[in-house]
Amino acid sequence: MTRPRATMIGNIPKLPPRAALWVMPLFLSCLMSGIVSLVNMFKNVGWVENFIQMWVSAWMLSWAVAFPVVLLVLPLVRRLTAVFVDVNPPQS
Repeated sequence: MTRPRATMIGNIPKLPPRAALWVMPLFLSCLMSGIVSLVNMFKNVGWVENFIQMWVSAWMLSWAVAFPVVLLVLPLVRRLTAVFVDVNPPQS
């Protein structure tokens, strides 16, 4: 008997575990670039009439840069983290 495949919204099946290598950096770069560009835009121009449109434009450019950068630096960050954190704790 096979286990039914897990679903997201509605009956859309979840992606396989190997997709996490791409999906996690996608979400991380989206959130980080959005938050940083929002703070930066607000600090530099304040709440002006077309703020949302200006921010979304800046965010999309930031995200276009952030996603490939995250993909490139993530292996380095993992190795650097392993210098400071015991990533393979002993099994009990």
